[in-house]
Amino acid sequence: MSDVYFIGVDGGSQSTKVSIFNQSGDVVCSASEPLRPMVSRQPGYMEHPDDDLWDSLKVVLRRVMGSFAGDPGAILGLGLCSIRCCRAFMRADGTLAAPVMSWMDVRAYETFEDQPNISYTCSPTGYLTHRLTGEFRDSGANAYPGQFPVDVDTWDWTTNVQLLDRFGIPREKLVELRLPGAVLGRVSASAAAQTGLPVGLPVVATANDKAVEALGAGLTEPNVGLVSLGTYSASMVYGVENRPDGAHFFTNMACVPHRYLYEAGGIRFGMGHISWFKSVIGDEYAAAALANGRSAEEALGLEAAAVPAGSDGLLTVPDWLAPASQLHRKGVMIGFHDRHTRGHIYRSMLEGIAMTLMNSFDDMNRELGIQPDTIIVSGGGASSDLLMQILADVSGVTTTRNRVTGAAALGSAICAALAAGIYQDAHEAAGHMVQRRDAFLPDPQRHQVYARINTEAYRQLGSLLAPALMAVRRGVGEG
Repeated sequence: MSDVYFIGVDGGSQSTKVSIFNQSGDVVCSASEPLRPMVSRQPGYMEHPDDDLWDSLKVVLRRVMGSFAGDPGAILGLGLCSIRCCRAFMRADGTLAAPVMSWMDVRAYETFEDQPNISYTCSPTGYLTHRLTGEFRDSGANAYPGQFPVDVDTWDWTTNVQLLDRFGIPREKLVELRLPGAVLGRVSASAAAQTGLPVGLPVVATANDKAVEALGAGLTEPNVGLVSLGTYSASMVYGVENRPDGAHFFTNMACVPHRYLYEAGGIRFGMGHISWFKSVIGDEYAAAALANGRSAEEALGLEAAAVPAGSDGLLTVPDWLAPASQLHRKGVMIGFHDRHTRGHIYRSMLEGIAMTLMNSFDDMNRELGIQPDTIIVSGGGASSDLLMQILADVSGVTTTRNRVTGAAALGSAICAALAAGIYQDAHEAAGHMVQRRDAFLPDPQRHQVYARINTEAYRQLGSLLAPALMAVRRGVGEG
């Protein structure tokens, strides 16, 4: 069988990434384009400047199509994934009526304020669908229930008039919703000229970015967990029903029609903590690492690997980006001693990320009555052997990672393959296109160390520190 190809778009908070895959999930070519820094015109606001999401997508599509050596006619579809919990506003012609609100923008969750120049409001995938195809359509699985009047059981707009009234969005200003794997439209001549895509190429619905990532990571069955290490880091498991009343998780629509993901509380800023630390230690360290044939993260990983589990008592709470409702929260490092080194600090940050994620993961699974025996790890952080091992040691179960760690692009391509009829269902498609790379077994002694630290100290840190952090906030005049 000759290869056929699928384009997977992964629109993130910091960059737009596009890969072309064959039907076996091999990456044929790939490219990315950084997004511009977000704009905060006042506290709580966080916007993507100008038309940045579309501009970056055009650039990266031209780049990846320019590097594709195969027959463009063998590309069967484009799966479109973009950031969840963001909000776009379009005029009647589909252009932006206002900057796209980031998921970090407090207004993205407020009641819709109708304005004459706004003809539609939707997620970024709905906006990008129009730019690519001219259609006003979106994936029902990327309509976040806290922002839009979506029925999580039907995956369509609610028919409850009272609920529609509560959101304040006129029904005519909501775009048409389609299920993951359905064709949203076809690439227009105008979009083809701007992107290099073939005219008429099917643009396929996916879901919200975490759900698309879960599909691309191979989370298609129970008793397996997923840890997603991105700008927002979270953990989840697969489900078959909407469970709206979880105390330690929320139900997210999966990238498989009428299937669900149960998602535990995550870490805002996530792997951004590591980017922050690299910026703090500076370019000189990165240059020295590069001179030795390593990246800054690899060099830091070697230093941290020489530090014992528990970082000799140094604990980090990874809370660099507080939610708008709890602005007193701050990141904390506690337990410093003169024996601590740069490696201790780095390892402590990784341990803080792992313990925070695993505590939420364990709370969720106890409530669900399940005990996953494997955790798939995806996202940029999965490239770190040390973090993979720490996650295994903290959780006490095997962690695995795939050949493609940027799973959202692959999940998008899987949706395109399903739309083209190459595979019968998502489980079969993932079986053919998701390729395991390696696994990390937990070390029993380190697991005991982490269990003791977590039980006796780490789990209590947040509540113990809250009064002091509130006082600090008042003391520096932040409110």
